Amino acid sequence: MTLFKISLSIIITFLSISLMSCQRDSHVDEQSVYQAQLMAEEESHDAEDLQELAEIGNALAQHNLGVMYEQGKGVEQDYTKAVEWFTKAAEQGFMESQHNLGNMYSKGKGVQQNYNESAKWRLKAAEQGFALSQYDLALMYNEGKGVEQDYTKAIEWFAKAAEQDYGPAQLNLGYHYVEGIGVPQNPNMAMKWYIKAAEQNNADAQYSIGLIYYLGEGLEKNYVKAVDWFTKAAEQNNANAQYNLGLMYLKGEGVKSNSINAKEWFKKSCDNGKQIGCDNYYSLSEL
Repeated sequence: MTLFKISLSIIITFLSISLMSCQRDSHVDEQSVYQAQLMAEEESHDAEDLQELAEIGNALAQHNLGVMYEQGKGVEQDYTKAVEWFTKAAEQGFMESQHNLGNMYSKGKGVQQNYNESAKWRLKAAEQGFALSQYDLALMYNEGKGVEQDYTKAIEWFAKAAEQDYGPAQLNLGYHYVEGIGVPQNPNMAMKWYIKAAEQNNADAQYSIGLIYYLGEGLEKNYVKAVDWFTKAAEQNNANAQYNLGLMYLKGEGVKSNSINAKEWFKKSCDNGKQIGCDNYYSLSEL
């Protein structure tokens, strides 16, 4: 097998919002954000203590009891009871419960799946400044799920969450500026938001910055910077970045040509599910 059979095309894939949202409604496990609030883990409180407080209307206790039932910590897991307690706290304006209730309706946990209800509760939390709900609501507007599709509103909510330094929102805002979805196409603004996300070690943002420098679309092409950003993402197991880095080592773009390094990065991309990386790795192995 000869070198000309190796694929020499850079993977050109900006991370789209649909790709992100298929993984989960939020880019993180939102419930883990509230672990520190869970009184039952402090030994000085248990489910019975929380129950007493919750029943007399303490919103934090109602929320924490909801978390316990949702996660099955200290009590038998019961999504229906989780929804009941989240609802009680949410109706008192407790934004964390509003957010969690939105998630329960979105996933159909303890209630019938209902995107309209999910959007309703996420909006209430978002309006109180809760970044995770702002991000989730932006996803819903972007996809037209539970609300009428509206890219302008999606951008507004992504921006609110991004301004609170929420990395996934910054990443998606960058993507929208690259593609001109809901906003005028603007590579400089895209780069601004990608960098903010990349500074939080967001591998997808690092990869996207590398791609902008490689393509030179709207900004000056710079292979050296492309290699630098692809490397940052590749070291976090971003398969596209690993493949592109392998290709740049193979072609000597931004780095000295090195088939050994190229082969190593192709192998890593292959191990992370990139078929074209596998193809190039095996082609180099037979040279």
